[in-house]
Amino acid sequence: MSTTPRRFPLLVAALLGVAVLGLAFFGLRASREPAVEATTPAVPAQGPGRTITHAQGSTVVAPNPKQVLVFDLATLDTLDALGVEVRGVAGEYFPGPLAKYADAKKYPRFGTLFEPDYEAVHAARPDLIITGGRTSARYAKLAAMAPTIDQTTDDAHFLDTVVGNTERLATVFGKEDPARALIGELRQSIETLKATTATRGKGLIVLTSGGRMSAYGPGSRFGVLHESFGIPPAAPSLKASLHGEAIGSEFILETNPDWLFVIDRDAAIGEGGGAQRLLDNELVRQTTAWKQGQVVYLDPANTYLIGGGIQSLRRLVEQISDAYAKPRQPPAP
Repeated sequence: MSTTPRRFPLLVAALLGVAVLGLAFFGLRASREPAVEATTPAVPAQGPGRTITHAQGSTVVAPNPKQVLVFDLATLDTLDALGVEVRGVAGEYFPGPLAKYADAKKYPRFGTLFEPDYEAVHAARPDLIITGGRTSARYAKLAAMAPTIDQTTDDAHFLDTVVGNTERLATVFGKEDPARALIGELRQSIETLKATTATRGKGLIVLTSGGRMSAYGPGSRFGVLHESFGIPPAAPSLKASLHGEAIGSEFILETNPDWLFVIDRDAAIGEGGGAQRLLDNELVRQTTAWKQGQVVYLDPANTYLIGGGIQSLRRLVEQISDAYAKPRQPPAP
């Protein structure tokens, strides 16, 4: 008798066994591999909205975003003026006008101005992130997580940038009317100041930090005093730069400004302050600014940290206007 028929069932059984083992193997492998959804960043879809042009391109922003994270003190200053609430902020130091943001329970922290906490940002699922100045270098990484606009100012066109930034935020949050009022008040106060500064002598801007000094001229970080406020520069040849030109008291004496505007960086960042001690020396005392009592110590936090906000710029105008309005009074010997 032939045995061929008996071999067919055995072959079928073997093939079925291989198939079962294969399915078991692939099932086990699939159970060990993470799902695609678990490894894909949860980036909110932009959906319908308005295209907003800003310092680093353009971004589609949904109307009236509510979950807003802000990585720029100047932007906080402007949003506060417009009456816009934010979801969270960056940093730990919120001086003077921004003191309310020091409440970490109401305004959670999402890293620093220089280094965002990306995990916290991702978990918050923001509708909008706003960078500027100190955080502008992190724009690309934040923009990959959620719609992001950059509010960095242009030192060479400072006033125009502040106005443009204010108008941009007004468009995003539907605050056009209060923005127009703020801008109108700012421009009027500047025009009033310019009518005084043009005929009251030349000025020099000096920043002090850690016992050293830097001078700033037109087109520089604080050049708005010359370009928009109308203060003639005592040193027009200074190069425009973010950190100014390193100087000593000899330079101040040689320049001999009628007005000396001083920014104490150490005081601005909460590390004491030594500008007055540094400048009170035999050389600086010989300048016209010192003899006439025209050394103006600008509000350090407002000028150095918050500069670029609509309220910050208005406060700067007011401080300088007050200085020009006071009778000349030489400092006590």
